Amino acid sequence: MNDLLLRTLRCEPTERRPLWVMRQAGRYLPEYRALRQRHSFEELSTTPELAAEVTLMPIERFPLDGAIVFADLMSPVAALGVEVRFDPGPVTDRTIRSRADLATLAEPQAGQIAPEVCQTLALVRERLEGRATLLGFAGAPWSVAAYMVEGRGRRDFPALRALAASEPGVLDELLARLTDLAALYLADQARAGAQAVQIFDSWAGMLSPRTWRRVVRPHLMRLLEKTASIGVPRILFLHGAPHLIEEMIELPAEAFSFDWRVDLEDVRRRLGPDRA
Repeated sequence: MNDLLLRTLRCEPTERRPLWVMRQAGRYLPEYRALRQRHSFEELSTTPELAAEVTLMPIERFPLDGAIVFADLMSPVAALGVEVRFDPGPVTDRTIRSRADLATLAEPQAGQIAPEVCQTLALVRERLEGRATLLGFAGAPWSVAAYMVEGRGRRDFPALRALAASEPGVLDELLARLTDLAALYLADQARAGAQAVQIFDSWAGMLSPRTWRRVVRPHLMRLLEKTASIGVPRILFLHGAPHLIEEMIELPAEAFSFDWRVDLEDVRRRLGPDRA
């Protein structure tokens, strides 16, 4: 059994550093490109059998210690009644920019959030046969909100910035709703077989420390509080945010993930021995 990554996340002694790569299942793999010739990204990410196949592709090819489920950041918003298509990135069927828009969102139910992702996790956990630690993931409230407010990915997310300035209460309520959604989603993933989960805040880096503390931090804190008992380690990743390191490592996650902008030795000293 290969539990090297899991032991690392628990801050247990290990014989070497574990290896896994973000986006490790994707276009660089010829077998993935062959599959994409027959299926759309949406088909791959929403069909458990196909998503499980893609998740396992890099594990079959490389000596990796982690397998992260193949899914999309926006997978759980269907539980809010929001439809997503891909062109080529996620595009929502409507935008959320007012209290009237918020009122159109459905109430998510535990066990019914992106069931295709949970089915994929169950399939992969069985087929991994202990060869690697299985990782689930969810988008952080801020990053999911970025797409729901904007309607799609855009440079600098101007509509999101405008909403934060003109209707901060609406944005705060949306972030609260997405926090509840992510908490249920991560708990569902843990029950389905994820042995650890990562919270991706892909767009955290667009904010100043002051704005991040005011707008985003309370919701990340609540998400971590709500998922403290799901029984698996939680990794927090803020993309493009070296200016938020001090703020980030104060949050009660078991582990932290950083991009190339960060000096890992420096972060290791700041974290201390009890967090990965």
